[in-house]
Amino acid sequence: MSSPAERYARSRADRAHPHLAEFRGLYPFSLDPFQVEACEAVEDGDGVLVAAPTGSGKTLVGEFAVHLALATGRKCFYTTPIKALSNQKFGDLVARYGAENVGLLTGDNTINGEAPVVVMTTEVLRNMLYAGSRTLTGLGFVVMDEVHYLADRFRGAVWEEVIIGLPESVAVVSLSATVSNAEEFGAWLTEVRGGTTTIVEERRPVPLHQHVLVGRRLFPLFEDGERTDAGESGQVNRQLERMAREDVQMSRMSKGRPPRGGRRPRSRHRTPGRVELVEKLDAEGLLPAIVFVFSRAGCDAAVQQVMDARITLTTPDERAEIGAAVDAACAHLPDEDLHVLGYYEFREALTRGIASHHAGMLPTFKESVEALFSVGLVKVVFATETLALGINMPARTVVIERLSKWNGEAHVDVTPGEYTQLTGRAGRRGIDIEGHGVVLWQPGLDPRLVGGLASTRTYPLNSSFQPSYNMAVNLVGQVGHDHARELLEQSFAQFQADRAVVGLARQIHKADEALEGYRASATCELGDFMEYAALRRELSDLESSGSKARRAAERDQVVQSLTSLRIGDVINVPAGRWAGLAVVLDPGHRSGADDPRPMVLTANRHARRLAIVDFPTPVEAITRMRIPKSFNSRNPQARRDLASSLRDRAQGVQWFNKKPYREHGAVQDPRVAEVRAKLREHPCHACPDRESHARWAERYAKLERDTANQRRRIESRTNTVARQFDRVCEVLGVLGYLDGDEVTPDGLRLQRVYSELDLLISECLRERVWDGLDPADLAAVVSGLTFESRNSDDTPAPLLPSRHVLEVTETMSSLCTDLKRLEREHRLTYLREPDFGFAHAVWSWVKGASLDDVLRETEMAAGDFVRAMKQLIDVLAQIGDAAGASELRDTVHEALTELRRGVVSYTSVVA
Repeated sequence: MSSPAERYARSRADRAHPHLAEFRGLYPFSLDPFQVEACEAVEDGDGVLVAAPTGSGKTLVGEFAVHLALATGRKCFYTTPIKALSNQKFGDLVARYGAENVGLLTGDNTINGEAPVVVMTTEVLRNMLYAGSRTLTGLGFVVMDEVHYLADRFRGAVWEEVIIGLPESVAVVSLSATVSNAEEFGAWLTEVRGGTTTIVEERRPVPLHQHVLVGRRLFPLFEDGERTDAGESGQVNRQLERMAREDVQMSRMSKGRPPRGGRRPRSRHRTPGRVELVEKLDAEGLLPAIVFVFSRAGCDAAVQQVMDARITLTTPDERAEIGAAVDAACAHLPDEDLHVLGYYEFREALTRGIASHHAGMLPTFKESVEALFSVGLVKVVFATETLALGINMPARTVVIERLSKWNGEAHVDVTPGEYTQLTGRAGRRGIDIEGHGVVLWQPGLDPRLVGGLASTRTYPLNSSFQPSYNMAVNLVGQVGHDHARELLEQSFAQFQADRAVVGLARQIHKADEALEGYRASATCELGDFMEYAALRRELSDLESSGSKARRAAERDQVVQSLTSLRIGDVINVPAGRWAGLAVVLDPGHRSGADDPRPMVLTANRHARRLAIVDFPTPVEAITRMRIPKSFNSRNPQARRDLASSLRDRAQGVQWFNKKPYREHGAVQDPRVAEVRAKLREHPCHACPDRESHARWAERYAKLERDTANQRRRIESRTNTVARQFDRVCEVLGVLGYLDGDEVTPDGLRLQRVYSELDLLISECLRERVWDGLDPADLAAVVSGLTFESRNSDDTPAPLLPSRHVLEVTETMSSLCTDLKRLEREHRLTYLREPDFGFAHAVWSWVKGASLDDVLRETEMAAGDFVRAMKQLIDVLAQIGDAAGASELRDTVHEALTELRRGVVSYTSVVA
């Protein structure tokens, strides 16, 4: 029970913040101090940045903004980075505030869009801002959930566009994972949005304990069960360290041939299998659990392995409840597709409490797993790291199979930020008193490395912002080029660059002070020693450049002599391992005139291709000999015979060079003599302390050069975003999308296109590339603008449905090539080549092909197929909008109707 003083303080706080007092009453638990501080700031009219660990309850601050908007008659937009999270939040808010007060706007759904509270993806809000949507009227709050997504390489710019573009009257509530530079991000928000309170919460509401599972034994990662929240270091378990040393010793001892009939053992200690893992977690009361596998195939294989072991983690009542829920969720799926999708196997595993979760799964299946896991009916989920991105699926335990993953190009180690994000799922607030993170023992595991991952907070939030073509025409259309430039200089990217400039400027200031000291130490009573030192440097530079010129001339002579060689020339190789008598087998001119590489046979029977490094001096033919047409340099006998002939041919020939190739007494640069004379005549030349002064002068010169480089770095970082914006506008001006501050009719069309390949789409519309195509052909060719093959380096030429489609794809690729050339001229690299690897599958789908046929053709997982189709639908809709009233827009609408069928038509939210 609280004390009288605490009750009095609470009463005063409630009077100062009545809306927060009302909001508190909606929850059965008391709010944490950081939540109270953030909510009070929002009620006071400030923006807030809340950076807190996963599962700490930071979304409650966003929900208070919703509550405050409704209580004060204003609007609140709740933005999320992904549609699935928008759908989830929409359901939460509808349950609390009623369907009449909450709307949803995503690429897939439009529900009650004029409601006072609207949940949307961040891209939707960005588009509304550029379009000047009337829905923005009365907007008081914008919640930016998962705002750390602005570091995303492909989509991060959207967050900055929104933050910069929102009216000043709108309070922004930013919710972020814990990042190491939250204060820097908060300072930027204050600069561009006004008063912003930054609140960093390091403490997890549910303590997290870290373990390593070795075989069937679960070891604590740290000694004596120390608290191991991120940011707190502890003593790594000495027993684990000893086991790691034993593995290292075993690895050293077992080098050499493995024992008969088996592999060489890599570890004295065993990596637990997946079945063992599930049994151990169940026995220890550590379920429900998420096991991160980092491989789609690995996730599915893990489910099959546990199923094959006949493990069941659910009661009969739970199995019946799961079965009914899955049947209801999947009722919309066509019966003929259920077998193709593996529905029955998926359902059987779910009823036993086992599931996988990855991007290749059908969205309906993923959502079923999420819903059932969140209510405790699914006990173990084998997942890729995509599960860590936003969806609310807390667990009692998180297991990480390996501390490395494939990033699409190479195997890379898990970073501290990724480790914290993954294990942050462990520990359900209000259910668990503690969470558990488990790493599986692997050969070569370093417990200290794991301890470092678990206790390091070194993951900064860095901007990925860069102005796009669409952004440029929208901003110039709204505020003109100069004002748009000023707006972009307010980006977080420029803010971070400017902060780096501050550090560089500080270094330059210190250097300037040091330069004054060096100059004083180099002072000479006889004259201006800095002038004398400059003459010495000039002489050194002249001699150095003369030496370089001589070396270049010598190399040219060598290249010229090698270029004149012919097959059968007998030469003296002047240096290198193959120095001595040799006969030319191939002059090697094909390798390039600047780098001839002759193939020779030496008198010692070695056939080798030589390089220019073997010829420090020019070479000339001593004599010539015939090379038999049948000669094969790989035949030892042929080499012996020809080498013998070479020695015989050279008998009596004086084959060493008679004269040096360098011409002694070469003409010297007259400036060298002139500068030497000036040095001798300078008063400081006679100074007894000349060399001491010279050392200080050299230090001065070196520091001055370094400082000049620092100044150039500052110049390159200042206004970097604005300069890139200028280059974007230059390209748009050349193409006729902008005319100074005026957006042309073509530019107005570009304003409606938000794709990665926005400029290519606009050019295709302007050149009428897609006119006359039927719906299937149009969908097929447009898929090249959204699809990217996973292994683009070795993909075969795409299968296309007709000659007409091929011609259109060639025209699109040609347009892209021209645009990329124009980009290069303006130092930009935005566009990528279209990828038509999905075109035939799209064409088949529009023509009515079955899901089974299309998946067989593409060898795609169902989830990848649906996601690729959704991306195509999104861009096609933009094209239809940008095309205006035309035959093309009608074709787009027909194509969209045909695309939206079967599994592609499903939406997880029902209006």
